[in-house]
Amino acid sequence: MSHPHVIRTPDQRLRIFVSSTLQELAAERRAARTAIERLHLAPVMFELGARPHPPRELYRAYLDQSDVFIGVYWERYGWVAPDEEVSGLEDEYNLCPEGLPRLLYVKSPAENREQRLARLLARIRDDDRAAYKYFESPRELAQLIENDLATLLAERFDQSRALVSAEVASDADRVVEPVRLPVPLTGLVGRDGDIAAVADRLEHGTRLLTLAGPGGIGKSRLAIAAARAAAQTFEDGAVFVDLSAVHDPPRVPNRIAQALGVRDTGDAPILDNLVTALRDRRILLVLDNFEQVLGAAPLLTGLLADAPGLSLLVTSRTLLRVSAEQSHEVGPLAEDSSVSLFVERAHAVKPDFEITPENRDAVARVCTALDGVPLAIELAAARIRVLSPAELLERIDRRLSVLVGGSRDLPERQQTIRRTIEWSTQLLAPEQRRLLTRLGVFEGGFTLEAAEFAGADDGDGDVLSDLAALVDSSLVAQHDTDDRPRFTMQAIVREYAREQLRSEGGLQRARDAHARYFIDLGSRARVPLKGGGQREWMQRLGDERDNLRAAERYLLDARDWDRAAQLAFNLFLYFWVIGLLGEVRTWMDEPLGSGDPLHDRTRAIALYFTRTIRFWKDPDGRVAADLAESADLFRRCADRSGEAMAQISLALALLAGDDPDTARAAEVMQRSIQLFRETGDVWGESMALVLLGRVALLEQRLRRAFERFDESLALTQSGEDAVGGRIAAYHLGWAHLLLGSPEDARKDFALSVTLSTSLGHIEGIAYGLEGMAAVAAVGGDVDRAGRLAGAAHALRERSGTHNGPTFTFHQRYLDRLAATAPSGRLAAAVAEGRELTVEQAVAEALTGTGLPNAGRDVSAPRAGGVPTPP
Repeated sequence: MSHPHVIRTPDQRLRIFVSSTLQELAAERRAARTAIERLHLAPVMFELGARPHPPRELYRAYLDQSDVFIGVYWERYGWVAPDEEVSGLEDEYNLCPEGLPRLLYVKSPAENREQRLARLLARIRDDDRAAYKYFESPRELAQLIENDLATLLAERFDQSRALVSAEVASDADRVVEPVRLPVPLTGLVGRDGDIAAVADRLEHGTRLLTLAGPGGIGKSRLAIAAARAAAQTFEDGAVFVDLSAVHDPPRVPNRIAQALGVRDTGDAPILDNLVTALRDRRILLVLDNFEQVLGAAPLLTGLLADAPGLSLLVTSRTLLRVSAEQSHEVGPLAEDSSVSLFVERAHAVKPDFEITPENRDAVARVCTALDGVPLAIELAAARIRVLSPAELLERIDRRLSVLVGGSRDLPERQQTIRRTIEWSTQLLAPEQRRLLTRLGVFEGGFTLEAAEFAGADDGDGDVLSDLAALVDSSLVAQHDTDDRPRFTMQAIVREYAREQLRSEGGLQRARDAHARYFIDLGSRARVPLKGGGQREWMQRLGDERDNLRAAERYLLDARDWDRAAQLAFNLFLYFWVIGLLGEVRTWMDEPLGSGDPLHDRTRAIALYFTRTIRFWKDPDGRVAADLAESADLFRRCADRSGEAMAQISLALALLAGDDPDTARAAEVMQRSIQLFRETGDVWGESMALVLLGRVALLEQRLRRAFERFDESLALTQSGEDAVGGRIAAYHLGWAHLLLGSPEDARKDFALSVTLSTSLGHIEGIAYGLEGMAAVAAVGGDVDRAGRLAGAAHALRERSGTHNGPTFTFHQRYLDRLAATAPSGRLAAAVAEGRELTVEQAVAEALTGTGLPNAGRDVSAPRAGGVPTPP
């Protein structure tokens, strides 16, 4: 029953309450309103509409009817009305209902912030109910609001069948989103002029700019800062590509693709997918540490030719020497900046250290002796805890003068940093130096657990204490991610460590220990990846992607085919979800092409990986025959789980093409599902049920297909399996739509989108959007159908998932809709959808309302191929 005094908000869509001062943030309020409306939500803003109610009553009523609270703050606290103790700005925050999500944005810099606002913000920062971010421009604010609202919608989507729990929160930014610019832990000292010069050149049309200089000079930090300064010039922003773990030039496209979120699914050359993803973007790529892959330089000119909106900022110790390259030499810091950097880094180990008349000259001379090289200065400053500046100067002068072996062919400043690293390591205890060298085998960082495994010396030594000493010495950096500390080494320090390890004859042993650790990690991940531990293990394995590649490369180079195959097979689900099956296929091609006799299980795994992603290209039946051999080999070595997996891929091959063999596929799948049930593999059983449902669809048995998909979804829910739940919900959506229940189909597709977003599975999001487009088409909503279909197509192009087979029928619904819609309207909506970000597309899908009644469509798919589970 409605209350006579209820004050209605201007719009009954999802309502976003925006709180801020008015005049000083007028441009930001316009940006916020635009961002909210782009997501088809309703902004609730104080200046909108007439206000025939007292302010507090109005605030409270609007807040009670709102779904999200957004606060935007800068310098002004706002007007305090007579007889009131706080401003309207603070009152709005105080009146915000307890359960309302709070997204708060603070503009910086704010040199004249009023004290009362500062106190309010301090209180807000301590409120664990609020998400708190900084911004600098209206454009940046709009992007933050769009992204955060879309993520919030995905997290909070109310779906009665949802299997998502608090354990499976939205984590799409880790996989769906490109690798944006890192945020350094410390400030950049003495580079303001360089930043301005580099940013200016990027903003005025330079498309290939190389920052050249010796290791340790600060090229990476300068590139990040300059890219951040220039990023607003590029509509699609800036993306960071770390090449430090890439040693083979042909792998550079894979690393760029990884940073952009482009999948290597094996359907097409990764370079083709990369060009497709970049072709229509205006984007800046920062390619860091290019000196070790100089052979890939011609690739860059090709990308620039194929993607006219692409610009490249490259860091390298040497120039690339390709056409269109311009360069910026990164030199040493000036003396005053060198001293400032020394003091800043000294404070990290000795907070009370300050420059005094007595030590000023010694500090300046230390910086001069180190040629103003930032990394060398940081390593020296780390010793200030136990050495005075005068003592430090004496030791540096004495030691650097003799540490010249093996460095005479390097540029002068490169010699300086190498000598400084060696000097710094000679101050370590023997066991600490030994640990440093062994840590050099890691790529992309490592955990304490990994360091303890790889660094232990026959069980002796205290790795934790030794690692702490390396961190204190600035030879290793510590970064906390979630609850698991992670450690990294600068590229030049890692190079030094490996050289020492090689010269001491310990490289082979250390690399084998590294591989053994990651084989064990993969073994531990195999089961939880199929259930409730998916999110945690996807994150953890994502952090270790470079180490997994390095371990696999070591095993393949050693022709250790058995362990190489085992590592890959344990992580099949991870490699599939993140889109690396194309790369895994190239790994497994090596044992098959080696000419070496292979154990049955190793050959079975290699055949599985190399044939599974090609099942839909099987004109002569060779792929199906090889998959049948794989299943037989697994059976021969009593690996029932492996046999069941191979049977699924065999069934897919049998169903592909214009003349699917549904009878044999059903027989194969019955064997597969029996094996999964015998081994207690709920994930496998749920996937087998999906495939049996596809067989039923091809045979026009819609009700049977529905039952199979429904049973699969129930299994995934019981096992807390988000990957399987996404697939089952998607297929169930099609069954509901074909059976004439579009509203149920909409819920299923929405669940699939939500789960895909929580996993960061791009292809799953695209599938879900396509299903939602079909539902919208059935309801006659031309604009929504077109936008969702356009967004899905653009997402496939940008993620490299547009070449392979797809299990979707949305185009037939769009074709019917186009035949009755006003001319050009659907095409215009598709074009609009292509411009949506991932977050906007997800929000568009999840904010849809109910549908008008629609008739039943029982035209199930016939021939034409049934692809791999999407």
